[in-house]
Amino acid sequence: MIIYKNEEEIRSIKRSNQIVAKILSELGLMIMPGIQTKDLDEYAERRTREMDAVPAFKGYRGYPASLCTSINEAIVHGIPSSRTLRSGDIISLDFGVVYDGFYGDAAVTYPVGEITPRAEKLIATARKSFTMGVAKLKEGNRLSDVSYAIQSHVESQGFSVIRSFVGHGIGFSLHEEPQVPNFGLPGRGPKLRPGIVLAIEPMIAIGNWEVEILSDNWTAVTKDRSLSAHYEHTVALTQNGVEILSLPEDENYHEYVKESRHV
Repeated sequence: MIIYKNEEEIRSIKRSNQIVAKILSELGLMIMPGIQTKDLDEYAERRTREMDAVPAFKGYRGYPASLCTSINEAIVHGIPSSRTLRSGDIISLDFGVVYDGFYGDAAVTYPVGEITPRAEKLIATARKSFTMGVAKLKEGNRLSDVSYAIQSHVESQGFSVIRSFVGHGIGFSLHEEPQVPNFGLPGRGPKLRPGIVLAIEPMIAIGNWEVEILSDNWTAVTKDRSLSAHYEHTVALTQNGVEILSLPEDENYHEYVKESRHV
């Protein structure tokens, strides 16, 4: 069952997501060759608690860290460790918090030093596909219109959409209904209406979309070990249109969309 949120609840979810946005932005400044992923995780947890929030991922279904750090062929759920980032890597940071009982969740893929043009295009395509999906988040549209827009853009760029993991509703819990696939035919699923809050998160790969789970029982990698990128925001459909709740406060939504058209 989809849990629709009122205006006050959406404001509360936004407060949680603004903590996520701030910490992810700070982590982005730390991404450079030589840093260990466990240092990123420790920083994220410390900053979360300084803001009187709680890491949403730590302990969730047994996950051992506050931050997911997925490098190169890792799609999602990479566990922070003593692994050191190297120039040419790409790293996806997925992060969530709970603040005053409401959840926030977002993810971004960062380059480490100089990366290949193909890797740059992969990251840009993940972000652009997100904006293409959000453009379909309109009252009266169907949920799969969002999914179809994401898939269409990703495949038009020569990449593939990961099918084993999907976006989701969010707010009172980290994962709520409905599931939001990044693929599928348009015109299907529930009709969209104000009050729906979704974590829309394209996960894409240079190669095949098939997935393998590593021996840690968490890290999901592309089966062919091709590079993967992940981009996620928590988004609300309100009476006034779309609001990206995890967009940093200094970024205007319309300017963000305008910029993304050129990515």
